[in-house]
Amino acid sequence: MAEAAATERPRSPTMSPSSSLPSSPKSTFFQRARFFLLIFGICYVAALVLIMIPFFQSHLVYLNAVRFPFFADFDAPEKYGLAPNKTLNVHIQTIDNETIGGWFILSDPYYHSLPTLPTNVSQHVSDSIRRHPTILFLHGNAATRATNARIQHCAGFTSRLSANVLAVDYRGFGDSTGKPSEVGLVRDARAGWDWLIAKGANEEDIIVVGHSLGTGVTSQLAAQFGREGINPRGVVLLGPFSSVRELLNTYNIFGFLPLTKPLAAIPLAPKLITWGLGHKFDSLSAVPDIKADVVIAHATNDWDIPSTHSEVLFEAFLDKHLPPLEMPSNPLGMSQAEWDKFTLQQGIRMKEWDQLVKHTDLRNFGSVDEFTADERKVVLVKTFAGGHDYVGVQEGVQDVIGRTFGLF
Repeated sequence: MAEAAATERPRSPTMSPSSSLPSSPKSTFFQRARFFLLIFGICYVAALVLIMIPFFQSHLVYLNAVRFPFFADFDAPEKYGLAPNKTLNVHIQTIDNETIGGWFILSDPYYHSLPTLPTNVSQHVSDSIRRHPTILFLHGNAATRATNARIQHCAGFTSRLSANVLAVDYRGFGDSTGKPSEVGLVRDARAGWDWLIAKGANEEDIIVVGHSLGTGVTSQLAAQFGREGINPRGVVLLGPFSSVRELLNTYNIFGFLPLTKPLAAIPLAPKLITWGLGHKFDSLSAVPDIKADVVIAHATNDWDIPSTHSEVLFEAFLDKHLPPLEMPSNPLGMSQAEWDKFTLQQGIRMKEWDQLVKHTDLRNFGSVDEFTADERKVVLVKTFAGGHDYVGVQEGVQDVIGRTFGLF
């Protein structure tokens, strides 16, 4: 027995009988869950920090470095689906000496009226502008005028709406010079407008159409026109946001993960994000200065920008035509008398809303709300389909645009 005890291998002091047992599946699951939550938290904080840094903020807002399709040949629009010799590649100078690339696309009725294909499109620009309305198309962030979604918008405008189209790439996009900024993009849009006027277009024959980021540009340009007494035929906002700040509040990563809502629990954090925004594109504040007829269109299946943004903008146009609604300074501490007054005002306001706004449900398509006041029409179209990138391609949306602005 003594010999057996002497030859027994000593047990390592660092080992225990249970150390060789495999981890339970439940323990492994929680370890992995904690790891992924940690990684997600780090990525979330890093994203918020990047938003605060001007260099990264600019690239996140504009995504102009994503120049898809890569190495695009803007001198050959036919490669991207446009008809032969229907489009002129143009370069427009801005007031601050940037050069903006764009395509001027002849309207289908004019193009089809030609006995033969034009050999020099530039000779037909002014003639087509005088014969048909023209759309100044201001696209969203990322990519260029040659992407499929933008080509489809332009094709629909020239065919279904029988309009010419000037589609421009902002500074820093496509083949345009410069670096993007809020002021700069509005200047680029104004340069496109001025180019059309110089080619013989009348103010009342130009419709400014913005999509996504382009709605922020369009709203600022339309407000500028309102202050200057310029009267475009109309303004169209496709998939708009009320402001970049509110877009951050409502944006969901992959359609369901909120970007900044978790910050609401941290004191002063939302204000810090607002303070750090250098590109605000506050369309809501531009509403009082917009005097032209307006069409707002949004798909309810838009994962990028919720359709509530369009509802807010529509209500802002409508607000001055409704009885005032006095919000109590302390809603949670209202007396019975204050509550009765508030509900009475709310009831009167809703009744007036129902009388002023015409609502139409369109089976399998969506709905249309519209009102006319002060000789100006405002229309809100909400579609079931189209998502964010293709809402303006919906024929029903194009029909509303055409009817609102007398294109057919």
